[in-house]
Amino acid sequence: MSAQPHLGDTPKSPVGGESGDALGYAGQRLGLPATGRGALAGWGARIAALLIDWLVANLAAFALVRDAAIWQAPVTAVDFLPLAVFGLETWLMTAFVGASIGQRVRHLVVARLDGQPVGLVRGFVRAALVLLVVPVLIVDADGRGLHDRLAGTVLVRGR
Repeated sequence: MSAQPHLGDTPKSPVGGESGDALGYAGQRLGLPATGRGALAGWGARIAALLIDWLVANLAAFALVRDAAIWQAPVTAVDFLPLAVFGLETWLMTAFVGASIGQRVRHLVVARLDGQPVGLVRGFVRAALVLLVVPVLIVDADGRGLHDRLAGTVLVRGR
């Protein structure tokens, strides 16, 4: 049996007590390690994963319509195809694999705090909130965006 805590376990010696004041590091209240596998994913890896996912979505949309206008600012319904592909890819990959394509490339994992698979419903909630952009930018003391809090997930390092 592993001595490493499971996601959602209360840390053995919390720095900030019950209220979480003066956290030692982001993710400590969630029972996440400070570094290494299972630690909260950093912003650099998150942004890199997002850029990879957006590039894949745009390339897939271009392959579907074979029209260079797909690269312009959205004017018609077809111009929103990359966004739709991005949302669909993020939702289904997170629900079934636990990470989008970009997250897998960056060795990140979307995990539930109770250790169960993310699933279709939580994956959909998370993907829909990512598409709104603003929930991703509202981050709590644990380093989780509003999209992760509402979906009951956390983005952690896979290795």
